[in-house]
Amino acid sequence: MSSPSLLPRNFIIPFILVTTLFSLWGFANDITNPMVAAFKNVLLLSHFESSLVQAAFYGGYCVMAIPAALFIRRFTYKSGILAGLVLYALGCLLFIPAGNARDFSFFLAAYFIMTSGLAFLETTANPYILSMGPEETAARRLNFAQAFNPVGSLLGMFVAKDFILGRLDPADETARRAMAESAPEAFQKIQIADLAVIVGPYAILGGVVLLAMVAFALAKLPDSTSTESRESTVGASLGRLLRTPDYVWGVVAQAFYVGAQIMVWTFIIQYAVNEIGLSAQTAQGWNIVAMVIFVSSRFVCTYLLKFFNPGLLLTFLAIAGGALVMGAIFLKGMPGLYSLVGVSACMSLMFPTIYGIALSGLGDDAKLGSAGLIFAIGGGCLMPPLQALIMDGSAWGSISATRASFLLPFICFVVIAAYGFTVARRKA
Repeated sequence: MSSPSLLPRNFIIPFILVTTLFSLWGFANDITNPMVAAFKNVLLLSHFESSLVQAAFYGGYCVMAIPAALFIRRFTYKSGILAGLVLYALGCLLFIPAGNARDFSFFLAAYFIMTSGLAFLETTANPYILSMGPEETAARRLNFAQAFNPVGSLLGMFVAKDFILGRLDPADETARRAMAESAPEAFQKIQIADLAVIVGPYAILGGVVLLAMVAFALAKLPDSTSTESRESTVGASLGRLLRTPDYVWGVVAQAFYVGAQIMVWTFIIQYAVNEIGLSAQTAQGWNIVAMVIFVSSRFVCTYLLKFFNPGLLLTFLAIAGGALVMGAIFLKGMPGLYSLVGVSACMSLMFPTIYGIALSGLGDDAKLGSAGLIFAIGGGCLMPPLQALIMDGSAWGSISATRASFLLPFICFVVIAAYGFTVARRKA
């Protein structure tokens, strides 16, 4: 008996086109993570205030995920993609007036609009990929498409490192505060120049997204739907979703996973700067190392899914991730940083696997179900500011506030391990 195909021939071109979107939002995610540290220095913000970049960025997912799902239920996957690209481009281009105004709240609004577009793209692209072939190979298909997300992430990290952090004025926060008091005009010139450095890549990104929008507008994308007979009302679909334990707890696990991912990647820079004394640009280099590990592990884990139960593999990696976070907390200096970087090897499988498990067997309900899983990305909205509050506080005995703050990602991995173990045991 032949094994189910990974991708039918009629979906090869649509699969390639939609997979490019994974790189586009990966770029947005990972050019933005280092901006927490950049805005902190340029605008003289606290850790908590600068972490509002992540609150605004991931807040767009929370607000727009459900409207996006309702939109694609009413129209088509292609319409959802086009709407997402319009909002994505608009948010990027709003960085230009935000930079001219030198207003942090304006930047936050631009991030929110940008990720409202990303919410449309992710709510649309993930279930579309799942639907492009047999259900038996859906998790592998999504893992393969998601493997190209880190390609965009790596490019975003390099742009952040070499074209933003590397070009900002080297004056640290202490020197800037002193200059703001003693020579405000000179400080203002530095601030204007630094904000222009931040704005440039986002403005270019807006242009690239507009070109992608034109390409998708001209492309023919078949709409793939379930062959099952389903009631079409939102209420009926929601009721079925809420009666599916793997889905409900999958949303919870996804929220904790995204929270862990964003905390680890956002605060690698602060860890390296505060604990080891590296520059922000050098610290971002370690973030890039983490992403390379993440990319490599994604392809390895996608292959391992051919042989292992997804829930079991998810459990193992969550336990390993929690152990490495403990290393980042209790080991000082470079060993702690190595542990923190190593966490990325464990995270690579998690998002698409939780996504695939949660939506398995939902048929056309996956369109609405996808919204809950994208809404769960709001974990990246709430948890980084909480970690930043701990980081702004006092040491916990012999453990610095920076290292102590990583207790939050550890808790996240405990929740993910519990979900994976429960699913694996039920489906054994």
